[in-house]
Amino acid sequence: MTRNIFVVGLDDLNLETLRALPGADEYTFHTLLEREDLQEGSVSVPDLLDQAHRQLEAFEGRIDAIIGYWDFPVNMLVPILCQRYGLRSADLEAVVKCEHKYWSRLEQQKVITEHPAFGLIDPADQHPSLPPGVSYPAWIKPVESTESEGAYYVEDDEQLREALAREREEIHRLGDPFNDILAMLDLPPEVADVGGTGCLVEEAATGEQYTVEGFSRGGRVEVYGVIDSLTYPGLPSFLRYQYPSRLPARVRDYMADVSRRVITGIGLANTTFNIEYFWDPEQERLSLLEVNARHSQSHAPLFQLVDGAPNHAVLLDLALDRDPQLARGQGPYATAAKWYLRHFTDGLVRRVPSPEQVAQVEQEVPGSTLQVAVEEGSQLSDGYGGDSYSYVLAEIFLGAPDEDELVRRYDRCVAALDFEIEDVQEGA
Repeated sequence: MTRNIFVVGLDDLNLETLRALPGADEYTFHTLLEREDLQEGSVSVPDLLDQAHRQLEAFEGRIDAIIGYWDFPVNMLVPILCQRYGLRSADLEAVVKCEHKYWSRLEQQKVITEHPAFGLIDPADQHPSLPPGVSYPAWIKPVESTESEGAYYVEDDEQLREALAREREEIHRLGDPFNDILAMLDLPPEVADVGGTGCLVEEAATGEQYTVEGFSRGGRVEVYGVIDSLTYPGLPSFLRYQYPSRLPARVRDYMADVSRRVITGIGLANTTFNIEYFWDPEQERLSLLEVNARHSQSHAPLFQLVDGAPNHAVLLDLALDRDPQLARGQGPYATAAKWYLRHFTDGLVRRVPSPEQVAQVEQEVPGSTLQVAVEEGSQLSDGYGGDSYSYVLAEIFLGAPDEDELVRRYDRCVAALDFEIEDVQEGA
C-alpha cells in the first residue's frame, strides 16, 4: 500500500532527492504549504497552520507522515501538525529549546562546558555594552533566525551600537511569529522575559567550523556524519560544505560525545538533528555554535553522492516509526561538496545563466547539480538566502574522487556560469 508523505515546503530539488530513496515507489510525496509562503517576507504562524489544516482535511486518503527539513517556521510547524494528527514527531518544547538561541545555551550549560561565554542584550538599548563575562570579539544574534540572518560580528562598542541598530530594524520579521510559537508553551521565566525578539551576545569562537548530523530515537542518539564548513578566505560567509570530514577520528568522536549529551539533556527525540561546532586544533578547543532540531537538506546530495542515500532517508524512517538503516560509502564518489557562489555587494541582476546553459554544465562536469538562486531583473538585497555580508547567486553540488578534483570541477562550473551584476549603493 502506498504511503502518503506530506512534506512542508517541498521543493523540486528535494522532491527529486526523496524520489531517489530506496523503496521510493512505496511513497507518494505531497507538498504541504509552499516554500515561498513559509520563508519569504512576513510569516503568520496562525495563517500557515490554518492553511495546512484545511489542506490536510481536504485530503481523502490516509496521512502517514508529515515531515520537513527547513528552518523556522517549518521546524516548528511539523511537530504541531504531527501532534494534531497523531503522527510521529519530536516534541515542540524540545524543538524550541534547541531553536531559541538563549534557551538553548541555558540547556547546554547544564550538561557541557564546550560553549562560548554568552549573555543577553536589549535591542532597544541606545548605549549598549557587552554583558558581564563576555569579551570582544563577539557575535550579536536574534534569539531566532535562519541562514545567519541578523548575525553580526562586532569588535568594539561602536560596532555593537551599529549592529544593534540593524537588529531593531530586522528582528521582528521572524521574532514576532516566533512569539506565536512561544505562546503555545509553558516557558521558564528567564525565557519568557526574553520572548522571541531578544538578542543574544556571545564570544566569537576560534578555529574551523563543522557540522554533526545525527538522529535521536528511543534513547538512541547516533551521529552518522560530520561535514566540514569552509568559508571564503578572511570572511564569515560559507564557501562550501564538504563531506566526509577531514577531521581526525578522535575529534569526530569527541564531537559525537558532546552531541549525545546535549541532545539527551534537551530531551530531543524522534527526529534528525544537526549541531554546528568550531574546532581550534592549536588550542584543542571545541565550541558548540548552535543546535538545529532538523537535518540539513543542504547536505542531502552530499550523503547521496558519497554514501548512496541522502539523509532524508533517516528523516523518513523516523517519521514512520522505524529504526534508521544507515548507508555507508555506497555512493559513486569519495568526496562531495555544496558550493555557494556569492556576490559581496548589493546589485541589480542583469543576466543569469539560462536553463540550457545550466543543463550543459551539468552534462559536461561529472557529478554536478546547479541551482541558480537569483532572477534576472531583481535586486540582490530584496531576495532570500543571503547572510549579513553576502548574497548567494548559485548553489553548486559536486562529487569527485578527491578534494583536488572537487575544486577543479567547481572552477569549471563557475567559469561557465554567465552572471552579470550591476553594483548599487547600499539601500539604493
